[in-house]
Formats: sequence, C-alpha cells, structure tokens
Amino acid sequence: MKLILAALLLILKLNLFAQSNQFAGDYTRSLSGEDHKIEYQMTLNPDGTFEFHYYSNIQGRTPQEVNKYAKGKWNAKDNLITFSSDKKTDSDEKYNLDFNNSTARFITKNPRDKSDKIVKTKLQFLESEIGFMKRIDIFKI
Repeated sequence: MKLILAALLLILKLNLFAQSNQFAGDYTRSLSGEDHKIEYQMTLNPDGTFEFHYYSNIQGRTPQEVNKYAKGKWNAKDNLITFSSDKKTDSDEKYNLDFNNSTARFITKNPRDKSDKIVKTKLQFLESEIGFMKRIDIFKI
C-alpha cells in the first residue's frame, strides 16, 4: 500500500514539474520603425526565476537609448503567470524594474485543435504597474 501511494505521489509530482516546463523558455518582441526601435526579452527559467530586458532607441527622446532590467520569481497557476520581485535580493542599480503585481496569460494552440491554424506561443501581459508592459504580447522563441 505504501509503495502504491509513493508511486502515485511521484507521478503527480512529475506531472506538476512537466506543466511548469511548458512555460519555461525565452520570449521576445521587437517593434521598429523609421525613428524608433523597442525590444522586449524575457527568460522564464524552469527553477521559477526570470530575467527581463527592455531596450528602446527613440529619435528625439531624451535619453535616446534606454535599457531596463528586472529579475525575480514567477509562478504559474492554470495559464496565468504571476511575477514577483524581492527588493532586497532582486533589485540593484542594473535590475531596477519592479515586476510585483504583474500577471501574464500563457497562450498556446490547444492540443485538441487539429486545424492548420497557426497560434504562436506567447505571454500576454494583463496587469502590470510598469506602464510599457500593459497589454503587450511577447512570443516564445
């Protein structure tokens, strides 16, 4: 009986670990035009940590070139990913963006959808206290 219970717990634990791995990976988005370039890069690590880099180069703005960074932890429940940053350990001169209270939806093609429709895997930010992150989509590479 103990062996069966242990096996069931092991299978459950492996299933939960596999679920978090579907979210892990590199995400990016690049927007550019004649007088501007904006790039978003985020890495969700399988251990529940993340790193983020925002780059913008906009002509006529002071400063013209901006680099902003963030790091912290992420947690997934269903298809919602919540981000958190500890100001003591995740914040310094380089990592100055605060991803607390940021939520993104993980969007991918449903495995039961057998159509030829192409759905890019992405994170769609729903909430964030960072102004340029609201309603932005970044795509998995």
